[in-house]
Amino acid sequence: MSYQFDFSFLYDYWPDLLAGMRLTIGLSVLSILFGFIFGSACAIARVHGGKTLRTIVGCYVDLVRNTPLVVQAFWLFFGMASMGLKIGAFWAAIITLVINVGAYTTEIIRAGLESIPRGQKEAADCLALRRWQVILYIELPQAVERVYPALVSQFILMMLATSIMSQISVEELTGAAYGIQSMTFRGFEVYVVVAVIYLVLSWLTRTMFEVIARIAFTRRRLRTPL
Repeated sequence: MSYQFDFSFLYDYWPDLLAGMRLTIGLSVLSILFGFIFGSACAIARVHGGKTLRTIVGCYVDLVRNTPLVVQAFWLFFGMASMGLKIGAFWAAIITLVINVGAYTTEIIRAGLESIPRGQKEAADCLALRRWQVILYIELPQAVERVYPALVSQFILMMLATSIMSQISVEELTGAAYGIQSMTFRGFEVYVVVAVIYLVLSWLTRTMFEVIARIAFTRRRLRTPL
């Protein structure tokens, strides 16, 4: 094997990788935050909404979960442009990721909501709490805590899925790596470094969510009477 491994050239391209990593983090934070909010609202609608609303949400979930993420991105970026509605690459990426993570979050949160014991809902009714108060203060916090590991895993997968947005010219980490590789023809070294960066980002993301869980769920238990 005559190939000579050389990582030193990457020193000249670290600003490009850093910029790509910042964009990856930005895409991840925005898509996870708004996807969680949107998915939670859809889950509540699917559990407590009327038949028409449940059907609409169900169709949305099935459509998104049964089509590839890259096709959804292409449809928003290229398909909408062909119809005269141009969406910038960054916003097309954000919308695609939010819609995608929202669909998966809907099903995860729905499972959590349906696992809440019926007795707690009946007790809330006896206290004359309004429907939105029961959902917001009793059902949703418990549902999130019960399905939290699944949510975290889905959010990490979504962070990794931001790499697909390079296909619509978003210069996130994978897009930056592709640009460096096309100029240097050192694909092995470039993608080894990128893989390590993704591993670190995944570990940091999981650690961050573990800290959030430790703070949020501990405080909720302390406020909940025995």
